[in-house]
Amino acid sequence: MKKKYERPVILKVQTGMMNKFGSSPYYTRKVRKDIDGVSINELTEKFGSPLFVFSETELRQRYRNLYNAFSTRYPNVTFGWSYKTNYLPAICSVLHQEGAIAEVVSEMEYDKARTLGIPGEDIIYNGPHKSLSALEKAVEAGSMVNIDHFDELFDMEKVSDKLGKQIKVGMRLNMDTGIHPQWSRFGLNLESGQALDVVKRMASTGKLILNGLHCHIGTYILEPNAYAIEIEKMIKFTYEVEEKFGYKIEYLDIGGGFPSKSKLKGTYQSPELLIPSIDEYAEKITTALYHNLKPGDFPKLYLETGRGIIDEAGYLITSIVSSKRLPDSRKAYIADGGINLLYTAFWYKYNIEIDRDVQGTNEPSIVYGPMCMNIDVIEEGTLLPPLEKGTKLILSPVGAYNVTQWMQFIEYRPNVVLISEDRQIDLIREAEDLSDISKREILPERLKLK
Repeated sequence: MKKKYERPVILKVQTGMMNKFGSSPYYTRKVRKDIDGVSINELTEKFGSPLFVFSETELRQRYRNLYNAFSTRYPNVTFGWSYKTNYLPAICSVLHQEGAIAEVVSEMEYDKARTLGIPGEDIIYNGPHKSLSALEKAVEAGSMVNIDHFDELFDMEKVSDKLGKQIKVGMRLNMDTGIHPQWSRFGLNLESGQALDVVKRMASTGKLILNGLHCHIGTYILEPNAYAIEIEKMIKFTYEVEEKFGYKIEYLDIGGGFPSKSKLKGTYQSPELLIPSIDEYAEKITTALYHNLKPGDFPKLYLETGRGIIDEAGYLITSIVSSKRLPDSRKAYIADGGINLLYTAFWYKYNIEIDRDVQGTNEPSIVYGPMCMNIDVIEEGTLLPPLEKGTKLILSPVGAYNVTQWMQFIEYRPNVVLISEDRQIDLIREAEDLSDISKREILPERLKLK
């Protein structure tokens, strides 16, 4: 069979297979032929490509590692699973089986948790938008509601009037912990006195009882000491509120933000070198609790971890559908999944593995998705060998935020599967078809084609 001609490309010669830094990237291969013992071929033959794959084994183990890191250091800790990170019912149910309660930031997520059978008292309700009816629903079910702003405070007073009772509430704080940019959009600022003004309002009306404090300082936090600063300030405010107003703060919710072993674009070090271990976070956080709490005080510690649990349990299998040579001589590949499925591609550089051994030298390559948009770039620059059409790329870690922020744009969204601990493959979300897209669309009779 005659080989397809391709214009030669000049690359700098890299002598030697090894040096003091390890193997040459021009000769090494990143090959993955299975996920949790299930072959890539079997997965795509049964469920197609692109395909999201989640590892139940990894998911459970990462939760247990996080929980053990904190529960062995502090006696009163509970994890709230961050629904916005990945709210597929199967994923949420795995984490609820492990002992996590639900942390939600919208009425839609609240309803999801309740539909899964989560009791109201096991739901933390955060977020900047909670309708009056949603607040009333949460209060009647006994959920923990963390007030985000003054207007929500006033709405909670209306709920109190309607139900004819005092309501226990939490309050979200924002503060300077040395992290930039500071997440001041959410919650009530501590340093300006805004948070204290809300407590004064609660005390003056008597309709609400403050029993908890919440703070989420950001995402992908690489500095464990920022949490120690957060806790020190929260505890100082706790005792100020208790002494001045007589409230009893029953819980400290320090949010989430723990990073996964994903690589931020623009960073040079590998995640293994850059990202602290979970034990470093747990040690800083619990040490700060013991240093600042009064003897005998052990308020409930809530953590709302999302990315740090789910990200590394998720993979996206894509297939090469075509290739071309760009004017600057780089090789370009087009895959059947792009930023429509991988919203986090704007910030993270994924691990890219191929499903087979390929002969040939790696060369600088770019990987595009299938979207008819110039911004649909999965990988802006990586070394890949010559890949044939049909070659599978396995991208990871992609478990966090992608199946909640994916777009129904141009392409159908694909199947999602979960591999159990005994290698059973469960379909946990069916691929879309045209009926999913059009069933809520309405075509007026006068516009129908004759």
